[in-house]
Amino acid sequence: MIEKTGIVDTLEERQPYITRKQEKGQEIPLACDNNSLAGAISQRACVYSGARVVLNPVTDAVHLVHGPIGCAGYTWDIRGAKSSGVETNRSSFSTDMKEIDVVFGGEKKLSNAIDELAGIYRPPVIFVYSTCIVGIIGDDLEAVCKTASKKHNIPVIPVKSEGFKGNKSDGYKAACNALKQLIKRPEKKTVEKKSEIRSESKKPDIKHSKIEKMEIKKPKINILGDFNVAGDVWLVKPLFEKMGIEVIVSMTGDSTAESISRAAEADLNLVQCSGSMTYLAKWMQQEYGIPYQTVSFFGIEDISIALRETAEYFGSEEMKKKAEKILEAETNRIMPEISRVRESIKGKKAAIYMGGPAKALTLIKGFAELGMEVVIIGTQTGKKEDYEQISYSVRDGTVIVDDANPLELADLLVKQKADLMVAGVKERFIAYKLGVAFCDFNHDRVVEFEGFDGFVNFAKEVDASINSPVWKAVRQRTLNPEPLEPKKTMVESGQEKATIKEEVSEKPYSKKCKGLAPKPEFLHSGQDAVVESEV
Repeated sequence: MIEKTGIVDTLEERQPYITRKQEKGQEIPLACDNNSLAGAISQRACVYSGARVVLNPVTDAVHLVHGPIGCAGYTWDIRGAKSSGVETNRSSFSTDMKEIDVVFGGEKKLSNAIDELAGIYRPPVIFVYSTCIVGIIGDDLEAVCKTASKKHNIPVIPVKSEGFKGNKSDGYKAACNALKQLIKRPEKKTVEKKSEIRSESKKPDIKHSKIEKMEIKKPKINILGDFNVAGDVWLVKPLFEKMGIEVIVSMTGDSTAESISRAAEADLNLVQCSGSMTYLAKWMQQEYGIPYQTVSFFGIEDISIALRETAEYFGSEEMKKKAEKILEAETNRIMPEISRVRESIKGKKAAIYMGGPAKALTLIKGFAELGMEVVIIGTQTGKKEDYEQISYSVRDGTVIVDDANPLELADLLVKQKADLMVAGVKERFIAYKLGVAFCDFNHDRVVEFEGFDGFVNFAKEVDASINSPVWKAVRQRTLNPEPLEPKKTMVESGQEKATIKEEVSEKPYSKKCKGLAPKPEFLHSGQDAVVESEV
């Protein structure tokens, strides 16, 4: 049943998942964090996909998919993650299960595949992903991996990612559980108890820890939830290094099995993608006493907050001064270009549709810095508290949507008159077909967006897309275009000749066409009809 009274025309059961901004203090009336509605054509991915995109950037790992060959497709650049060393992760391996394996089981085939890969590549770790069919037939993945691990003397880690048992968020958790098995307890270092104190900063979810016993020689951090898409993390690490901080590992962008194993040596975890890595950060806090802060490295404001609060955590006056010096120098360096772009796109309207809420929230600030207004914002995996924070951050009239499908997004783009859509590759063609500019913010992009230089890259890409001359050639921006039938202005009754004048739609982005000659059947059914045209 199609409901006609909501914000968009969609299934009646989908209406609670689409709402508008609420005033601060009001509970947002938005349903979320549920399984996708059957038949709604959700853009969400499965559990296996969630696990794969988190683990795939581990550069020296072998990633073996235990299942049909289709599950192993699209993996060469599944994350767009760059590597500064080996690129074993870019090759995809599968047990290619067939009907006979479904009937008789695929454990022997899996064992042989692990033996072959271990012999050829000699990797430091092998991740073995279970898929839907494995969960159905009941192959004992853990037993096979345990035997192989002893045989080859390397971690062979089962990733329990059967696609049918949840959604992409469950895949994130499965990936974090796999990463736990790589993290080693530091040698010659006892885990100190750390008393948590609330930060006095504006962000309520950030916690500081005061180290009671351990004396820190050089501060060490981990960056969790940064996948080095297009080389993002390479623009962020130098900022911390200039502050005198060692970055042990970025999980999982440009990481190795060895660097992940050292993660417990850190004094602080900075969580960039909260949706995928908060679970691991909480576990490390409980297991090793390492606190975490939620940060973003996109946009001038969020980068500044990340550096300042990291320096504040360590309590070093020298580090604070270095942070301020870096922020002043970098901001002054990029502002001329940001100001130029701002004048070009100021007042334009943006639509945001992200997988996780962390990206969506930081994009709101980024567009504000560029003088743009957000009119649509949605995520695939947001929770109630995420949408409340989003609601408080956007302007009145902004539409907020959870787990949208292509038809809903298309309808919203038209009704909200968006000039730009920022999303992933699956949404690209929705925008293009409607004549709306598009910017890929997910893992298929090839340009860095993090750090100061990354924000300049983002601003330039937004400017180039919005102001591209191609949109002048787009005829209409509507989901249901009216048929282009000629309008009769004068018909001489009883005569053999008729004069026709066409009026072509002059809606935005349309091209005015004059003098099109319609077919005679538009006028008369007789064969002797003659049409005069201005052509």
